Amino acid sequence: MSLFLQRTSMDMTSLKANCWLQWLTVTLALLSGVPAMPVDVARECTAPSTAKYRLTFTGQWTQTAFPKHYPLYRPPAQWSPIIGVTHSSDYHIWQRNEYVSNGVREFSERGEAWTLIKEVEAAGERIQSVYSLFSAPGVLGGTGQATTEFEVYARHSLLSFIVRIVPSPDWFVGIDSLNLCEGDHWKGNISLDLYPYDAGTDSGFTFSSPNFETIPQDKVTQITSSFPSHPANSFYYPRLKNLPPIAKVSLTKIKNNQIFSLPIQPTQSNQIPSGNEIDGSLINTPLDCEVSVWSPWGLCKGQCGEKGVKHRTRYIHMHPANNGAVCPLLEEKKLCIPDNCV
Repeated sequence: MSLFLQRTSMDMTSLKANCWLQWLTVTLALLSGVPAMPVDVARECTAPSTAKYRLTFTGQWTQTAFPKHYPLYRPPAQWSPIIGVTHSSDYHIWQRNEYVSNGVREFSERGEAWTLIKEVEAAGERIQSVYSLFSAPGVLGGTGQATTEFEVYARHSLLSFIVRIVPSPDWFVGIDSLNLCEGDHWKGNISLDLYPYDAGTDSGFTFSSPNFETIPQDKVTQITSSFPSHPANSFYYPRLKNLPPIAKVSLTKIKNNQIFSLPIQPTQSNQIPSGNEIDGSLINTPLDCEVSVWSPWGLCKGQCGEKGVKHRTRYIHMHPANNGAVCPLLEEKKLCIPDNCV
């Protein structure tokens, strides 16, 4: 009987402890604003603690692939330096359909990285969500490559980076939270096409638009061949279902015995490097002719008592390229009664 009472007492004590722990877990979750949820064991990275990768960014921004408003000078088409981080799931340097930080705003609009770097460092110190911060030099042309190397850790297996499109109002390309770990191993070679995003902080439509702040600020949206749906948009190609990729990123896992090297300087050529890279010069995006609206009809000219003729004109906004639709007639005339007749 005594043994039964002792076991019952122990069971009651254990039950009270479990209840107290459950209450504490729920209370802490409520206080932190995060719902209490079980750990997703299936997504946990159990690979060896660290891995090294080489990142190669390749610009594919050619005049044949993107003929509309292609920047040739002041400044010509080019890419900013790469700012990247390896991190855990509770941090994002940027996210689609979310507002960007002040750091991303300054970087996407003006290429200034100081505030963004301070934000990343603060996140690493505050919640220990960032493992490493890395960069690579910019590409001094629409095409070319920049290469760097970085390290990931099992608890920080996600990769994010951002590259500004230069010139542009607030447009960029990048990756948000790409998981390099798959269960108990690190992924090998990865290659991804990159497409333009709008940071939602500037309302310019063209690459060289003047600063026109978006008030209130919008969320990050992907730019497509039909969005924003406005003829003035530099990426507006209504005949295309999808834009061609404007850049590409390749990730290669480095063997442990390979030594880290300094970032390789970007190529200065205006051509896509040969080899396994996609030849962007083969992409020919048709650009249709764009014309203005008709001017008002001019005065009716002719002899009194006879039929006269009046004219109206329009001018070319955008000349066609790459077998795009040719320009329509730029002048029209029609019969009229001369204006000088009583």
